Amino acid sequence: MSNKVLKLSNDKMLFGVCGGIADYFGWSAGAVRLLYVLVSVLSAAFPGILVYLVLWLLMPGAD
Repeated sequence: MSNKVLKLSNDKMLFGVCGGIADYFGWSAGAVRLLYVLVSVLSAAFPGILVYLVLWLLMPGAD
């Protein structure tokens, strides 16, 4: 069983949400940011911003 925890990253542009997701899955932070922007734009931006803010509030801080 893995002890990985989804948490904010020190590799951040705003709050570290995309960097934290990238760290958790072992992906490139740039790829996650690009995917986030594409999904946000295609969903009329507001839901993407809301999800980002909720994740920022719920995810624990980086070590």
